[in-house]
Amino acid sequence: MSTEDAERTDSGVSPHAVAEFLAHGPVPTHLTDLLCRLVQRDSSAVAVVDKDAHGRSIEVTRGELWLRTRALAEDLRLRGIGEGDRVAVWLPNWSDSLAWQFAAAARGALVIGINTRYNVDEVEHVLRRARPKVVALAHDFHGLDLIARLRDAVSRSEVTPSVAVVAGPGARTPDLTGYDVGAGAWTYGDTSNPPPLPAVAANPLVVAFTTSGSTGMPKLAAHRAAGVLSHAVADASAIGISESDVVLCALPLTGVFGYNTAMAGLAAGALCVFEPVFDADAVLDDMAARSVTHVVGGDDLVLRLAETWRDTPRDLSAWRWWGVADFQGRSRELAAWARDEFGTSTSGVYGSSELFALTSLWPADEPPPVRWVGGGRVVHDGIEVRVADPATGDTVELGREGELQFRGPNVVDAYLGDDQAMDRARTGDGWFRSGDLGTLVADGVFAYVCRMGDALRLRGFLVDPAEIETRLADHPAVHTAKVVGIPDTDGATIAIAFVVAVDGRSTDPRELRGWCAEGLARFKVPHTVHVVDAMPTTSGTNGTKIRAVTLREWASQRHR
Repeated sequence: MSTEDAERTDSGVSPHAVAEFLAHGPVPTHLTDLLCRLVQRDSSAVAVVDKDAHGRSIEVTRGELWLRTRALAEDLRLRGIGEGDRVAVWLPNWSDSLAWQFAAAARGALVIGINTRYNVDEVEHVLRRARPKVVALAHDFHGLDLIARLRDAVSRSEVTPSVAVVAGPGARTPDLTGYDVGAGAWTYGDTSNPPPLPAVAANPLVVAFTTSGSTGMPKLAAHRAAGVLSHAVADASAIGISESDVVLCALPLTGVFGYNTAMAGLAAGALCVFEPVFDADAVLDDMAARSVTHVVGGDDLVLRLAETWRDTPRDLSAWRWWGVADFQGRSRELAAWARDEFGTSTSGVYGSSELFALTSLWPADEPPPVRWVGGGRVVHDGIEVRVADPATGDTVELGREGELQFRGPNVVDAYLGDDQAMDRARTGDGWFRSGDLGTLVADGVFAYVCRMGDALRLRGFLVDPAEIETRLADHPAVHTAKVVGIPDTDGATIAIAFVVAVDGRSTDPRELRGWCAEGLARFKVPHTVHVVDAMPTTSGTNGTKIRAVTLREWASQRHR
């Protein structure tokens, strides 16, 4: 064992590597320590660019964020928030979201992010599972009546939090009338002389993310402070973010994808450009004006940017790296576009609410198209990955498909409101079952294939539907493609494809099947191709995904 190995922290990250990366003193020991060290280095440096209600940029320095965090931590103390308590944060991408995370962590409390798109049922579910004492609520954001939704959710759940009303960037303190749902309403903002932060409890749970609910009701996957901090530092180092870089934060911080991106940017001391509302023109303007170097997001997000950029090009030559999740089957095409236009290097990434986003990514020397698919090398040595046979649970050899399983500080520490969920999620020897199909390429390096439930068994062969989708999307008349499997009359699975045509182009399903036959093995050619006006989608905290469940229903109805 080397000296460096012997000195690895519990997170699995080498202290020497981290200290060299941060280059400004010892490794931070908790979240507020990270923010404090940024302030000590340069309190006047801009940490975040906010947007006010009129779309104007407001720069927030490290020092301002630090004072706001200390003031809010004191307000939380006065309202009885302490170790083990839960705080729900129902805010868009405002710097206030960071202040709430750091202040809650300073009190030993846990933050649950609520997406501004959530409706009453989803908020009720969060209230029942997490039972927060406080809900931080955005005032007058984007015309949304969030307080009405909260009031309905409180009446259904019989959980009554106090409401902390957040005005938003550049806004005045709001009138609190109408915000009390039974336990009082309050606001904060006096940062003139906040007291120092208290000593932090040993490694408390600090954040929980709502899972996708693909296998039942959404769960609230909670993580401890040490895991969040070690992952932020490791992500920044693996991605190559430096203090001179600019990170686009367009995905909601309430979701794991947006949260981990922002935390990596902060860990590196980079500038984070927050987008509270996604408007492609405004985002492109910000990318050009701020010389954004790093973007993290699904192909759905960059597809909208690419389509808008082609109408009105901007100078995005500073854009150096894109970490992509493939939600629409367009990653390869968009990665080539970004490379050819701006010299951008794209890497497929992997993650989930239970494992953190940006759990892995491909190194820059991995050639495309392999570099553009999900997976890669885990971002630090404390994360272990193996592939197991779904039927037997036995570990399989390199290159053979099976369930991706993980162990390490990035793995979920608790499911709020469901104590038995952790037992169901782990194997007998303590590995987390991801529910994802993949292959191990080398030690700590893997390729993501698909969700195990989405894999198609066609004529005895296990097929990733993305392979068929990519072939369809390569046709010049196809804008988007999605493939699902349904049982045929004899019980065997058949592949059914749905495509959305490029505007103004006509498509013949028979021609598209022929196109697939020219590039795919015969058994992979879809049984039927349906041309639809639009895909059924769901907008979550990490991006817009196509609803495969709905497509399976459509396929079954049309196959009768």
